[in-house]
Amino acid sequence: MTTQTIEAILADITTLPVDAIVNAANSSLLGGGGVDGAIHRAAGPELLAECRRIAEKRRDLAGGPCPAGDAVISGAYKLPCKKIIHTVGPVWYGGSHNEPALLASCYRKSLLLAEEAGLHSIAFPGISTGVYGYPKELAAVVAMETVRETLKSAPGITKVVFVCFDQESFRLYNA
Repeated sequence: MTTQTIEAILADITTLPVDAIVNAANSSLLGGGGVDGAIHRAAGPELLAECRRIAEKRRDLAGGPCPAGDAVISGAYKLPCKKIIHTVGPVWYGGSHNEPALLASCYRKSLLLAEEAGLHSIAFPGISTGVYGYPKELAAVVAMETVRETLKSAPGITKVVFVCFDQESFRLYNA
């Protein structure tokens, strides 16, 4: 049986030599602020061009080319990883608008896309914990529980890294 590891680190997700990094994208897939902007800047203009092509193919989906809870995969271009998985987390409205289920779907679909693509290592940022306002402590619980459960269905994934932007997030993921 293959060993699967989960770890949390303090780092810049755009510098990690893993098979896939996850982008906390917006539903247009066309870049934005925070992690999304940093990934687009580091990957170069080819990423935006590919995301435009993906968005065009998916433009008729309710909720935009990539609605909350969904994920798509692209090339990584100038990044040291092989692929970027773009997922759209939910905006936090107090927890009464299906936010936990949508956030769990982001992690689940990202892991399953990585497995389907034959990738073995994946790095996640804190999805929805920036401008989307999801409380970091609640998001960390959803992330860890979902990843642990989904790894049972994704035996090819051997390493999951939660990339933390600050000490508070790092502490939460290690708790």
